Amino acid sequence: MSEALLEAQDLVKEFPLSRKRFVHAVGGVTLAVSAGETLAIVGESGCGKSTLGRMLIGALPPTSGEVRFRGQTITGLKERDFSPYRRQLQLIFQDPYASLDPRMKVRDLIAEPLVTHKVCANKDEVTQRVLDLMKAVGIPEDYLNRYPHQFSGGQRQRIGIARAIALDPALIVCDEPVSALDVSVQNQILNLLNELQDERGLTYVFISHDLSVVRHISNRICVMFLGKVMEIGPTEEVFHEARHPYTQFLLDSVLPPDPHRRGEEKRLLKGEPPSPVDPPTGCCFRTRCPFATELCAQKEPVLQKTGLVEAACHHLKK
Repeated sequence: MSEALLEAQDLVKEFPLSRKRFVHAVGGVTLAVSAGETLAIVGESGCGKSTLGRMLIGALPPTSGEVRFRGQTITGLKERDFSPYRRQLQLIFQDPYASLDPRMKVRDLIAEPLVTHKVCANKDEVTQRVLDLMKAVGIPEDYLNRYPHQFSGGQRQRIGIARAIALDPALIVCDEPVSALDVSVQNQILNLLNELQDERGLTYVFISHDLSVVRHISNRICVMFLGKVMEIGPTEEVFHEARHPYTQFLLDSVLPPDPHRRGEEKRLLKGEPPSPVDPPTGCCFRTRCPFATELCAQKEPVLQKTGLVEAACHHLKK
């Protein structure tokens, strides 16, 4: 693995409900993202993956912990000092329509980051850069003066991607960028992201709840549950031999491509997810884990390395 481009150390995010009650969204996450790789963050809705993604790029301040980009701490910087890093750290949103101003034409939407950061010398250069970006993401040039409602969902996501790459960033957080799209369109967007990564040397943090999607785009997978990392390791290693019980249940929930296997009995998680306001003591997964013991209630497990994978479980097979 190459040198870390982005590192997170003990990131915590709590949202206050009252003076004494908090939503524990992210609980002490430590990870590193290498230059040129795609790290997928997966888990059920509400596990904290989007909150983590926003903290990684400075879009949301952590309650505690720090983020380092190319070795420099970027947590807690004033806007003036953070501005150079903002160009390097971008975000692709889940809902492209909600992230695009419906009153702006596509030329202005894509030009906005260029103008804000004063990248171009004049209007002609801005227009040329916009045309180049439209070509890069597969939007015809004659759509330059259309509004967002005149595009399909897939085309709107392409506009969002054009905005994200406009400043030539080093890392992009992709927050479930294909979950709102049809399957055929999902494949087109995933292929586009792969092409842009190869052409521009991009690094991705790809957030998703769909394991079948992340398998085809990620180099490594980070599995989260209730704000904590359950397992992290190379994609194929996690798929072939998941260590953590939660990861195993997630993999069992994926519909196999072979139609003859779709009638096979699947192991399903029982019970309701615990509340992030009042999380369980010890292991946060123990209330849904069939292998939980008294030790799991008393002591929180830490990530342990088994082969190429790290997993947080008291009962790992070495």
